[in-house]
Amino acid sequence: MKSTILAVLLLGTATVGFAEISVERGEYLVRGPAGCGNCHTPQGPNGPDMSNELGGFLVEKNAQFEAWAANITPGGRVAGWSDTELARAIREGIRPDGTVIGPPMPIGLYRGLGDDDLMSIVAFLRTLPASDNKTPASTYNIPLPPAYGPPIDSVTAPPRGVTVEYGAYLAGPVAHCMECHTTLGPTGPMFETSLGAGGYEFHGPWGVSVAPNITPHEDGVAGYSDSELKAIITTGTRPDGSRMLPPMGYAHYARTDEADIDAIILYLRSIPPLPDAS
Repeated sequence: MKSTILAVLLLGTATVGFAEISVERGEYLVRGPAGCGNCHTPQGPNGPDMSNELGGFLVEKNAQFEAWAANITPGGRVAGWSDTELARAIREGIRPDGTVIGPPMPIGLYRGLGDDDLMSIVAFLRTLPASDNKTPASTYNIPLPPAYGPPIDSVTAPPRGVTVEYGAYLAGPVAHCMECHTTLGPTGPMFETSLGAGGYEFHGPWGVSVAPNITPHEDGVAGYSDSELKAIITTGTRPDGSRMLPPMGYAHYARTDEADIDAIILYLRSIPPLPDAS
């Protein structure tokens, strides 16, 4: 059932204003293009454990950090947070106690989430079955910033449609494609110089996988047709029939509207072509 309400959002001390919050839209984003379960749902070699959806998971363990995605169901600690506090944690990376959420949570991109989409995500998370799964705190061997930027007053998402602008919004703040597919530097993804050039390594039950180049370079996606790219994104299958490894959220992208996939591909065709990260 679609549930729509009006709310005044207060993030920090700033008034965001009136936003239409749709649980239906939140479900689409969380289970579709935002792919929240790709990090927050426990996974094994054969995929996610949907009986414990969004109950928390060891996302990445490397020399820089051991990152655990928290239980974000009503059975986790977020149950004690207000909607405003949960929204701020998602978009600004600041918990109610003032501590900072570290990588690989893509806060730098989530800062661009539109008000309506952000609060729709929060509204849907409140409807999930409660999981009692417990995860330890993440540990970091790198310094975390005191904040990812100043408090956010309000963000208006671009109009939905098959446009480069909306594709950039989906590939950035919503699906965070550019976070995983941009070359990782000492302080995070190198958006200014290596946007979409790939090379980011992921470790998990599947072994080690490397995010490929998704720029319109010959090392990237230039050789693929739009239909081939759609199949890769939504099924994890290359044109030659070979399978790609996790953690890309193929199951989530399979539930994404075709028009949204078209917008993402249109955007990817528009970014500067770069060779593979060396």
